[in-house]
Amino acid sequence: MGIVAGLDSSPEFTRIVVCDTDTGAVLRQGYAPHPVEGRPSDVDPQAWLLSLGEAAGGGLLEGVQAIGVSAQQNAVVPLDAQGGTVRPALVGGDKRAQVAAADLVDALGGREAWAQAVGSVPQAAQPVTKLRWLAKTEPENAQRTAVLLQAHDWLVWQLLGRPLRRTTDRGGASGTGYWSAATGAYRPDLVELALGHHAVLPEVIGPSEAAGTTPEGLLISAGTGETMAAAFGLGLGLGDVVVSLGASGSVMAVHPEALADQSGMITSLADATGMHLPVVTTLNAVRALRGTAELLGLPDLESLSDLAMKSTPGAHGLVLLPYLEGERTPNLPHTAGTLAGLRRESMKPEHLARAAFEGMLCGLADALDVLRGRGVEVRRIFLLGAAAELPAVQASAPSLFGAQVVVPQPADYAAIGAARQAAWALGVSQGALDPRTPPAWQGAAAQVLEPGEELAVGQAVRQQFTAVREQTHPGAFRP
Repeated sequence: MGIVAGLDSSPEFTRIVVCDTDTGAVLRQGYAPHPVEGRPSDVDPQAWLLSLGEAAGGGLLEGVQAIGVSAQQNAVVPLDAQGGTVRPALVGGDKRAQVAAADLVDALGGREAWAQAVGSVPQAAQPVTKLRWLAKTEPENAQRTAVLLQAHDWLVWQLLGRPLRRTTDRGGASGTGYWSAATGAYRPDLVELALGHHAVLPEVIGPSEAAGTTPEGLLISAGTGETMAAAFGLGLGLGDVVVSLGASGSVMAVHPEALADQSGMITSLADATGMHLPVVTTLNAVRALRGTAELLGLPDLESLSDLAMKSTPGAHGLVLLPYLEGERTPNLPHTAGTLAGLRRESMKPEHLARAAFEGMLCGLADALDVLRGRGVEVRRIFLLGAAAELPAVQASAPSLFGAQVVVPQPADYAAIGAARQAAWALGVSQGALDPRTPPAWQGAAAQVLEPGEELAVGQAVRQQFTAVREQTHPGAFRP
């Protein structure tokens, strides 16, 4: 079939991969940082175009027949009636919007009302919450806002020459807070609730549809958010779960239907294939490891891992509830961490190091149990993030999660997923691929870890963690 490109515009850079349409093999790639200092909350979207142009330099896209676009989620680009940007894009976690999130929850009648409406409860990062912040703090800009786009929508629109038709995909739309993965429809009333008036929203097109063709004849696929693109690039299917180890953590599964969760613990996202991605988030993952390393005077996480490996499973009875920033799973926003099981023999640095790793992984296992409790199949778990390479993580994760753990080799999975989407749309447009079946690309190269004989040991460590959690926060966690 030829070659396609995947473009990933993350918060800090643009990365482009050019892939073979049949196998997915990466043939060449480009990279450029955004011309923006740090990670601000407001970014002129032209910066994304500048780094895109630089990353595509040197004839990188020569011979490419189609392009897919992945971009950072949660960014909102407010446009006026003429298509100009009203103000810089609102991006990132944006703690400014925390009060706005609480306002919105109250305005609709509570967490359950939001979970039923769109499958998620407003968080500071979400577009719907940023619209509420805009209406409250910059009312003139809010009034001028006539059209709402996300980062990947805006980039696709620019690549197509700013046509009258503006599109998005169901994956990106599902993260806005005003589109429901369960019904497949927008909730314009929630946009009005947040922004104060109606705004034009992009048309949601199917996973294998093309957004359009450039004047030069280059096909542009629907595009999607980074999370959905990475899942597509990894080749996830039913029974696959992704555990992401960032400062905070997330557990995301592929599921055939949207999960409405009245507690709001599950965020119901859509994926880039027509399936669903229920996500459960913990506020404390690698930040618990970094805090423990600092407490023990260690220079890095590798040193903490080496120290933890000198202890044994269960850390001699030491248990760390890693709720250092409060917690979302369980919902304990104002709590602190707890260190329990202190005895003379457990008061050693290696046991505290081990307890930190076990506490982080048990917290994520709790999040996994929320999905299991809703009937989500868990066959294998993909472990992502730099901390996934640490021996102390790999030694404990399979037995604590009770499943096969897959640690993929580092790669640009979001850009690869965007390229795979481009290959799908191209194949469908040529009549060579089924619109319901994406191209079968080679899976990610990975290390596979089995729980094996350690499964019973892992379950005993989980029970020790659960006993302390229930004693400290009785009834707070109900998966």
